[in-house]
Amino acid sequence: METIKAVFSDQNITWVSVDLERPASVLEVKEKYRLDEEFIKYALDKNERARVEYDPLTETLLVVYNLPLQEKEDNYFVTSPVTFMIQKNHFFTFTSATTNYLESMIEKIISNDPDLSQFSLLFETIFAISDRFIPLIEEVNDERNRLNKDIKQKVSNKKLLALSDLSVGLVYLSTAIRQNSVLLASLKALKFYRNLTAEEKEQFEDAIIEANQAVAMIQLASDVLKQLSDTYNNLLNNNLNDTMKVLTLWSIILTVPAIITGYFGMNIAIPYIDGSDSWIKIIGLCVLLSGWIFLFIWRRIK
Repeated sequence: METIKAVFSDQNITWVSVDLERPASVLEVKEKYRLDEEFIKYALDKNERARVEYDPLTETLLVVYNLPLQEKEDNYFVTSPVTFMIQKNHFFTFTSATTNYLESMIEKIISNDPDLSQFSLLFETIFAISDRFIPLIEEVNDERNRLNKDIKQKVSNKKLLALSDLSVGLVYLSTAIRQNSVLLASLKALKFYRNLTAEEKEQFEDAIIEANQAVAMIQLASDVLKQLSDTYNNLLNNNLNDTMKVLTLWSIILTVPAIITGYFGMNIAIPYIDGSDSWIKIIGLCVLLSGWIFLFIWRRIK
């Protein structure tokens, strides 16, 4: 069954909480309140993107908003959609086991202002959700700064993989935050927006400002992390190039003694190589040519 969490406002608005992991509860809510079947499908879709829909016939507003999860998955932050529906004097929330902490946020908002309208509750909840992204972004920035200091001291695969995890986490957060921002921008074009009170519109503008702030922060964090990753990639490539230069230089130098000793090792008479000190002449020639080649190539590399 659905859970009626609260009745608030002087308009007797009922907040109905629905657990998406209980199909019977979802079906009961759908039939009892005659909710649109397509809206219910949006609520049930765990991979639904942020979206807003309005049915003028039933005066039902649907808002699917991305909510950051409290626990990390695979060492980075992820998000999950939560669904709000407003139909006349009913305020519906559809949450799962990972997103049901949203209820405590809504309870706090209602306790602070029990006379707010259902639209005010929606906008303040969206504001609170957008605000929860900011500490996550700051945590990513702190982790990035720590990794940056460690990598400067010593580069290791473990540290580079940790930096990669930060990039993946930022992709998830960035995508979710941008979808939320686009949703809020498109909400203004819907018919119901014109009927909002001045206070509700002000609360909506506050929600937009908070969402845009999160977008700006995530964009800056993404740019810095991308620049940092590119810098380390360039450094690793340069180190590899330097290593290849040294190996190439030594391979050329070591080729010279092999050629000379092979030539003088032939079983034929060779001028100036006849005596007990011949091996000294051959070694001297190898050292002389190898040294000359080393200096010649090294100057061109530099």
